[in-house]
Amino acid sequence: MALLSGIGESGSAGVPAGGLRVLLISAFDLGHQPFGLASPAAWLAAEGAQVACQDLAVQKLDEDGVRAADLIAFYLPMHTATRILAGVVPRVRELNPGAHLCAYGLYAPVNAALLQRIGIASIIGGEFEEPLAALVRELRAPDARELVTRLPMISLGRQDFQVPDRSGLPALAEYAFLTLADGSRRTVGYTEATRGCKHLCRHCPIVPVYGGQFRVVQRDVVLADIRQQVTAGAQHITFGDPDFFNGPAHAMAIVQALHAEFPGLTYDVVIKVEHLVRHRDRLRALRDTGCILLTSAVESVDEHILEIFDKRHTRADFITAVQALEELGIGLNPTFVAFTPWTTLDGYLRFLTQIDELGLVENVAPIQYAIRLLIPEGSRLLELPEVTDLVQPFDVGSLVYPWSHADPAVDALQRDVLALAAQAAADRTPRAVFFGDLWTRATRAAGQAGRPRASGTRPVLPPVPQLSEPWYCCAEPTETQLAPSI
Repeated sequence: MALLSGIGESGSAGVPAGGLRVLLISAFDLGHQPFGLASPAAWLAAEGAQVACQDLAVQKLDEDGVRAADLIAFYLPMHTATRILAGVVPRVRELNPGAHLCAYGLYAPVNAALLQRIGIASIIGGEFEEPLAALVRELRAPDARELVTRLPMISLGRQDFQVPDRSGLPALAEYAFLTLADGSRRTVGYTEATRGCKHLCRHCPIVPVYGGQFRVVQRDVVLADIRQQVTAGAQHITFGDPDFFNGPAHAMAIVQALHAEFPGLTYDVVIKVEHLVRHRDRLRALRDTGCILLTSAVESVDEHILEIFDKRHTRADFITAVQALEELGIGLNPTFVAFTPWTTLDGYLRFLTQIDELGLVENVAPIQYAIRLLIPEGSRLLELPEVTDLVQPFDVGSLVYPWSHADPAVDALQRDVLALAAQAAADRTPRAVFFGDLWTRATRAAGQAGRPRASGTRPVLPPVPQLSEPWYCCAEPTETQLAPSI
């Protein structure tokens, strides 16, 4: 798929002295120093561009930097970032009406209609580095005002990556940190070994762009990126791959080399429940090379909802994965879509009971009990008649197909749990205390006030390492997140 975008009045008149001036802007990337700025920064500098980066998650918008740019590219890796930057673009256009505006990242192509309406001229999804470099080459041509550029809206070409350039980004200390069970903190770096995913989960935002494909970042590039972050102070690395075991041999080669060079460095990864069960024999090697935390998108313990999502795992698989990681001492950070059109009040209590029975109260971040299903443009859920029958027309403000639960009490409980989770985050409420409050509210909402918990079925697992940014990519953004300092 391609997007025809005329440069016209918003284009550059040719290469300025010293090269095309490019500004890359990110707004939210789960508390990480954005790989999605650092990687293209290296590519565009290699094209001779003057590259600057701004991360609105930790910086105020630099208006002078905006005015100076010839090309301004907005990084849209997730729903929250897209909504934030949709509010920033009008201010950027006001400050620099002559700049060429580009949006790139996972959420760019699926929101093309909105982005074009607010003034974005070029849209790139998937593997965005080469198309961005091609855009720079076209914009720097002497006759750029007369050019009509055809860029891939979704690019899945295999790339020979360059080592990300992190020199223009805020220090790692300004981003999320990891707290260990003993209360000590570690500075966190972030990298990616793969992009995309070979699975087709219906609710996943990766599927409309990658369509079941994934791409590998070359091993030497990943290791060089980690090496430079260790030099900058990283004591722990987050691998941001949607599924670290999409390419298990590639993944294991990287962490074995990583551990050989930095035996004291720890890391965390994301792996599907299905892969945790299938590749259980590899989990010990993860532990032995420094993996101390593993995120898995469990989504639900309801078999019907798992089938709708096409998750390809069962409740029993989840329990098997919990036991396997517990035996090895790897902390599990499970994530959930707790509220869906198929969630019932009784089903929600069964979900809480399962967490309690498995001793996972300390593992689950409060926000995970409140996440409500988002149905963005391009979602495979829209292939199901039962979904198309319940959703309302696409809302360009929230960038989703809105839906309401058939039982208003379920929606009311979700709002209540979200407020409780937000308060817990503000007050730093211990997870066990939060869960007790949550149980009281959920049982009351279900008309079962006073129902005893399942505590004691299994020992409560010890606290797991916790990242200071507990949000997740499919969560609805908060009002605070939607109002960055511009």
